[in-house]
Amino acid sequence: MKLNLIIHKITFFLIFNVLCNFSFSQSVNYISIGANETKNYVEDLSNLKVGVVGNHTSLILSRNKKYVHLVDSLISLKIDIKKIFSPEHGFRGEADAGEKINNNIDTKTGIEIISLYGKNKKPTNKQLNGIDILIFDIQDVGARFYTYISTLHFVMEAAAENNIKLIVLDRPNPNGHYVDGPIRELDLKSFIGMHPIPIVHGMTIGEYSLMINNEGWLVNKIKCDLKVIKMQNYNRNLTYNLPIKPSPNLPNQKSINLYPSLCLFEGTNVSIGRGTNLQFQIIGNPNWKNYTFTFTPESMPGAKNPKHINSKCYGIDLRNNPRLSSINLKWIIDAYKNSEDKISFFGKSFDKLAGTYDLKKQIIKGENEIQIKKSWKNGIEKFNKIRAKYLLYD
Repeated sequence: MKLNLIIHKITFFLIFNVLCNFSFSQSVNYISIGANETKNYVEDLSNLKVGVVGNHTSLILSRNKKYVHLVDSLISLKIDIKKIFSPEHGFRGEADAGEKINNNIDTKTGIEIISLYGKNKKPTNKQLNGIDILIFDIQDVGARFYTYISTLHFVMEAAAENNIKLIVLDRPNPNGHYVDGPIRELDLKSFIGMHPIPIVHGMTIGEYSLMINNEGWLVNKIKCDLKVIKMQNYNRNLTYNLPIKPSPNLPNQKSINLYPSLCLFEGTNVSIGRGTNLQFQIIGNPNWKNYTFTFTPESMPGAKNPKHINSKCYGIDLRNNPRLSSINLKWIIDAYKNSEDKISFFGKSFDKLAGTYDLKKQIIKGENEIQIKKSWKNGIEKFNKIRAKYLLYD
């Protein structure tokens, strides 16, 4: 009897440990990103001259569970990479927002790097000369003004014009669990607002590429020869922690979640923490003396000349704010109400960031968050009908 009891306990313990270990491994390695699905795209690259559109986020999980760069992985598989194209912030992801990036050579591989930022946002025919196929692998964060989706647009357009196939390796959207914001108005089209979508689109970069291609958003409504490499075991409600920060001023998951709400402050006289180690997690202004939380922006890599440099700012620490599943407008509404200098509160870029002229007018008029978001409802409903056609995951 005692022996049976002991055996039962040992069996239970072993099963319990197996289940725990299985559960742990599933939670850590549950999502297989497009880059890791090599069996679905390496053959497409064989014996061809390849151009890679990527940056520091173009990582692939190796067999020994270590992250390696996609370029290094493809080279190890004898893929002939001829050129690397890099977006805003550069190939290594260290450049400041809006900083001019020059063409370069990757010191590790000796491959030519062509910058797709500044005046040269779209690969030229000359730059694509000798390229048989392009592969795109960049981590997006799901906001209209995050410029990697604008780079995607121009790469697709150039590929279509030069009859070059494009493979997009899909990655999770850390803000993919919701859709929110005003639809970008036609005459506010810019590099921080290429398409008529809300601020938060709720799509992966692969899904988004399908929408660009099939909604006729490329020049003259041309279409790109496009292949999307899907992820495995992904759904948009999973919380996904990025293995590396996607850009210099999005250092962690909290900043990424706050980014769609706080980026509107970039078009105001309010700092969002550039020049500190709490970027997109704090807001403040030197004149907000009624707040006790303070920070002082300084020149640093990724923020060489931040707003209110070397001036003490008073404001709000948002690091403990609950995870957002919608855009928070209360912070910017309150900031405007409490601003002593309302005339200079809004800057020139605010309307482009908002994608509409109405939001600034609504805030000045004194409308609350509920009233403003009500004006977005019809636009979001129409967008969701378009979006539904291109969703690859639940």
